Amino acid sequence: MACVILKTARRPSLSPLLTRMRDREPGLAASLLGGAVAAGLGFGSFAVLVMVLWVSSPYPDSGPSGALHIAAALWLLAHGVELLRTDTLTGTPMPVGVTPLLLMLLPVWLVYRAARVAVDAPEDADGPPPVPAQTACTGVVLGYLGVGCAIALYCSGGELRPQWLWVTACLPLVATGAAAAGVWAAYGCPREPVLGALAVLPGQVRRVVFGEDERARLGTAVRAGGAAVAVLLGGGALVLAVSLVWHGGAARASFLQLTEGWTGRFAVLLLGVALIPNAAVWAASYGLGPGFFLGAGHLVNPFASDPAPLLPPFPLLAAVPDAGAGTPPNWAAGLVPVVAGVTAGWFVARGAVKRPAPGAPASARWSAARTAGVMLLTATLCAAAFALLACMAGGPLGVSALARFGPVWWQAGGAVGAWTALPGMPVALTVRVWRLWRLRKPGGDIPSQGARTGAAGAGNPKDHGKAGDPATAKDAAKAKNPTKADGAAKAENKAEPEGDTEPADPGEAEEAGRAADGTGKAKATHTDNGTQAKGTQGKGSQPGSGKEADAGRVSTARPQTMTEDDESYDVLPTDDAFPSDWHDDLARASRWAALREAAAPPEPPAPRAGPDRTEPSPDAPEPPDTAG
Repeated sequence: MACVILKTARRPSLSPLLTRMRDREPGLAASLLGGAVAAGLGFGSFAVLVMVLWVSSPYPDSGPSGALHIAAALWLLAHGVELLRTDTLTGTPMPVGVTPLLLMLLPVWLVYRAARVAVDAPEDADGPPPVPAQTACTGVVLGYLGVGCAIALYCSGGELRPQWLWVTACLPLVATGAAAAGVWAAYGCPREPVLGALAVLPGQVRRVVFGEDERARLGTAVRAGGAAVAVLLGGGALVLAVSLVWHGGAARASFLQLTEGWTGRFAVLLLGVALIPNAAVWAASYGLGPGFFLGAGHLVNPFASDPAPLLPPFPLLAAVPDAGAGTPPNWAAGLVPVVAGVTAGWFVARGAVKRPAPGAPASARWSAARTAGVMLLTATLCAAAFALLACMAGGPLGVSALARFGPVWWQAGGAVGAWTALPGMPVALTVRVWRLWRLRKPGGDIPSQGARTGAAGAGNPKDHGKAGDPATAKDAAKAKNPTKADGAAKAENKAEPEGDTEPADPGEAEEAGRAADGTGKAKATHTDNGTQAKGTQGKGSQPGSGKEADAGRVSTARPQTMTEDDESYDVLPTDDAFPSDWHDDLARASRWAALREAAAPPEPPAPRAGPDRTEPSPDAPEPPDTAG
């Protein structure tokens, strides 16, 4: 029996693999699955599109396997992977390296969404903690690369084969960048990781470039650089559209000449739409000055154009300017980088002058020298961003004369930096001075609270109350509403005895407020000559009602400066001279009333009042005859 107990009490030992699986970080399996699903959805989208075109084609050259190989090649090309075309006339493989930038948006967006979902950030504070950033990013990237390697292996057996050097470089780079962006967005876009990436720079370089307020400078430079690059791309798209309209006949002829049938023309149309972002980058580089290449040795820029005559007909290639020297319409494309530089300077000037708080004087966040430094930083970021776009927008389409297409990345990046700094520097400094002058001039952007004095507040009773003078505030309130002012004055006289300059007792002020509460009950108060007065008050109909009595009781305290938040009140609430941290004015007034009621003798019963008039009690003494 003891052996049986020992055997049942002994727990079986887990294998090392099961132990690691049990101790793994939460969310890793979900992240791996999310990355694999993102890669599968991207490839499936391309496969569906290619299969639809293949099925609808009247002359299919291959079976479903060939269509799936083309879909895999397009998926890899969308990640920037350079392909080799093997079915050439000479038998020599030809490289295909022009990446359609519009196709890249689909896989990048899928990885971005998978990373955001993998973090599983709770919507409320009571939910479970989010998955660690490193776990979510690593899981999504590994799952995506696992499916991507399988697609690359499948594509290597087709006519368009990937180059494995580009596969090992581009696939991890795109997946890691998109996943990191998704995780960063899921955590609320914190700035600490971005600033932590600057730790790779030497300390002296960081102090010279960023200074002490590196967060503000970097944020302003990123916003200004993003706006300038957006203007460049938008201007390039506008130049492309104008050129297509100008050469509309040639573009239409090339579109009809390239293929026959609606299926082939639809495929050409899709390819042209996918290459529109590339053409916008080329047009922007054309406006910058360096231009772009249409094959080795054939440069196109605003000053001279030498298009290659042996290019196949294509609608976007028909928009290339005619051969020969540049004309004023060609030079007009130079307005695009000028507008981009002015936009960057405007954003930098907005960051250089901070908006003052209400009541505070306007001041500059940065001096003129620091503003110029931020403008140079903005130009550097613009140059780096556009150089990356120029590098991805171009590439080879073959060998020899077809070995170079698109702008040269380092020339385009350098031109963007120069065009951003030259027009942007004077704009940033001028707009900075103008904003400072506008904020500092009298009656400028935002008036400070309590700054209206003299003639500006002469006609407003509330402005008199802001000065802190009780008499002035009382006169202004009386001018605004004589009935309320008289009722407040009467309640104040009852609450404050004559000849006494000390502050009124809170209990007496409470009794005065109770006497003027306007509830319709008769109250009696003793005067200085010992007589007793009796009367009735209608609710809210006569001076001395509840609101006016509260106004009179409050007016015995010290004056208080009025702010814009208190302008909705007729009478300002006052603070206690001896504040307490465990009760408020209402509780103190209630205790005072309870103590006085407990200490006061019982009051005689009130006389019964008729429906229209008040009848005195039989036992009450007759009032003195004052007729004579």
